[in-house]
Amino acid sequence: MQALRVERLSNDLSGVALVEMPRPERAPGEVLVRVHAASLNFPDLLMTRGDYQFKPGVPFTLGLECAGEVIEADEDSGFSPGDRVMGGNKTGAFAELAQIPAHALSHIPHGMNFWSAAAMGAAYSTAYTGLVELSALVEGQWVLVHGASGGVGLAAVDLSKALGAKVIAATGIESKRDRIESLHHPDAVILAQGRFREQVAEITGDRLCDIVFDPVGGDIFDESTRCVAFGGKLVVVGFTSGRIAEVATNIPLIKGFSIVGLRAGEYARRFPERGVEINSRIAELAAAARIKPAIDRVLPLSRWREGFEAMANRQLVGKVVFEPGC
Repeated sequence: MQALRVERLSNDLSGVALVEMPRPERAPGEVLVRVHAASLNFPDLLMTRGDYQFKPGVPFTLGLECAGEVIEADEDSGFSPGDRVMGGNKTGAFAELAQIPAHALSHIPHGMNFWSAAAMGAAYSTAYTGLVELSALVEGQWVLVHGASGGVGLAAVDLSKALGAKVIAATGIESKRDRIESLHHPDAVILAQGRFREQVAEITGDRLCDIVFDPVGGDIFDESTRCVAFGGKLVVVGFTSGRIAEVATNIPLIKGFSIVGLRAGEYARRFPERGVEINSRIAELAAAARIKPAIDRVLPLSRWREGFEAMANRQLVGKVVFEPGC
């Protein structure tokens, strides 16, 4: 089978190659899946450089999540050959065949195609964990979502709207505003550059935001501390800007807000019953067509470099989905 492997760590993708691999042997507790679609996430790019907090031993197969059909599974796994499934692991999804723990898989909601299923899991579980589990989002609250053109940011916009929040979607690139607006219809789209607190205050009527969802970090985080309402939450999702921000503790003290760290995968591992509930709730919303992942482009896995470079160069609005075997 073909698999996209990191043969050595590099800053320019030179250590990544599409190679031929033997058919994997499924271990007890795992499900062997024929991958029809696999989506690209920012941690995939970071792992090619060795810059992600999870550092698998080299060489390894890239890919956090996929969708496909079950080939083999334990009798008591809840899955049978031919089942349409979605899910993933920390690595291994960018291949024609993937071994995935049964607990990390779920059935694809009725009516959802493989592309959408592959793009759903990591982004929406991250958004749901941060917004609902950790921030207790309720209808009518104001949510500011940074990085709103990325997979996780768009998922947070989509999910917040589906749950009845009022949403300000923020992007750092002017040309992406119309596309963000057309996808999930936030209440406002702003250009998050420089001092954007005044824009947020004007939109919310000086209320500011109950939740700020920040996958960007750096200067965006610094200014976001001025955008959180008293008693609100500033959710730290990641650092795509490249700078890990720091904050003087008197700022959240005086303004009365909380800074919340979000690691959705670790949350689900530590609280597996909550992880199951999160996936179930997301599947319900998807089946009811209340949420739908945004896909920027679908590429054969042979064109993997195009997808990675588009992500690195901030050209995407939504997810890249690869088709292994193509």
